[in-house]
Amino acid sequence: MTNLDQTARNYIQAWNQLDAKARRASIDELFTETCSYTDPLATVHGRAGVDGFIAAAQNQLAGLRFELAGPVDTHHDVARFTWHALAPGKSDPVAIGFDVMVTEAGKIKQIVGFLDKAPA
Repeated sequence: MTNLDQTARNYIQAWNQLDAKARRASIDELFTETCSYTDPLATVHGRAGVDGFIAAAQNQLAGLRFELAGPVDTHHDVARFTWHALAPGKSDPVAIGFDVMVTEAGKIKQIVGFLDKAPA
């Protein structure tokens, strides 16, 4: 497992962290101070922006669990991966996304996300 692979896994786990203080600590560890996150629904900047966006998504998608849906493809300081958002006890994803992660000095500098399937 590469460092980028582990970073992607830790990033997905941050989406599942419901404790606000633990989630923020994870984001502070994973992301650069000047990071950005962009997907079809939002663009946010900085760790506080990422934390606020994840918190809002968790609130809107209460009960869903995020997981990697395949291998993390990496080269240089870039990774791409597909994720699923699953409802408890269900195998069909409620949402499917594809993220591109750019790192700098081992931390996430940028996430660009695409939604292949949005929640109903």
